[in-house]
Amino acid sequence: MSYVKRIVCLANSYKPPNGRCIAGIEVLGHGKYGSWIRPVSVRDSQEVSFSEYKYEDGQGPRLLDIIDVPLLNALPHNHQTENHVIDAKAWWVKRGVLAWDDLEQLRQRPTSLWINSDHTRGGSYDCMSEAEAKTLDSSLFLIKRKDFIIEVGTSTWDGKTKKTWRGKFHYKGTHYNFSVTDPVVRDAFSAKAGDHPLQDVYLCVSLTEPAPQDGRCYKLVAAVIKNPPF
Repeated sequence: MSYVKRIVCLANSYKPPNGRCIAGIEVLGHGKYGSWIRPVSVRDSQEVSFSEYKYEDGQGPRLLDIIDVPLLNALPHNHQTENHVIDAKAWWVKRGVLAWDDLEQLRQRPTSLWINSDHTRGGSYDCMSEAEAKTLDSSLFLIKRKDFIIEVGTSTWDGKTKKTWRGKFHYKGTHYNFSVTDPVVRDAFSAKAGDHPLQDVYLCVSLTEPAPQDGRCYKLVAAVIKNPPF
C-alpha cells in the first residue's frame, strides 16, 4: 500500500547512469522534523529519472522545496538506511519552501563524516571499503561550514580528460575533499577553473553504494545550500 512522506529537499544530485539522487528530511509538522528520506527507483542503480520526480507543472524539485513524495515501501540496504521506493505512477507535489532561518533546525553535528580511511587520487578521506560501510547506519548528513572551497579542474584517465568539481573543507579537525555532484553548483562554476571560496554554506554530504568499478563507497557533496541561492 502506498504512502506519502513530506520532506524538505536537501539534495537533487547527479546519479549515474542518467538520473538523480534526491534526498531530504521528513517534515512532521508543528515545527518538528524526522529522519532522512531518500526516494529511489526499482532499477538496480536506484536513480530517479525526471519523469519520476517532476511536479505536475513540469518543474523539478529545488533545494529547500517542501515536497509530498508518494512511496511504496522502505528499502534500507546496508548503510543506506534512508531509502524508500517511489510510486512512479504518482506526481510529486510541492507544498512550500523552507525558510532559510529554519534550516538551522535541520543541521547535524556528527563527530566525523563516517570512516576516514581511504582517498582517491584527487580527494581526501573521500571513500572507504564496502566492508567498512556495512558497519555504518547512515549515509546522509547536513552540516554547516563557515569556509568552503569549490575546486574546478580536470582529470585525465585512460587518455580522456574531463572537468571535475570538488569541495574542500575542514570538519572536526579533518581536511576533506569530496566530488561535488550538485548540478546547480556545477553549472554555476562550469567556466571558472580554480578555487572559489564560499562562506556560511550548508552541505548535504552523502555516502554512495559500492561503485561497480572498484567496490568502494564514495563520499560526495550532494548539495551546497547558500543564501541567496546560486
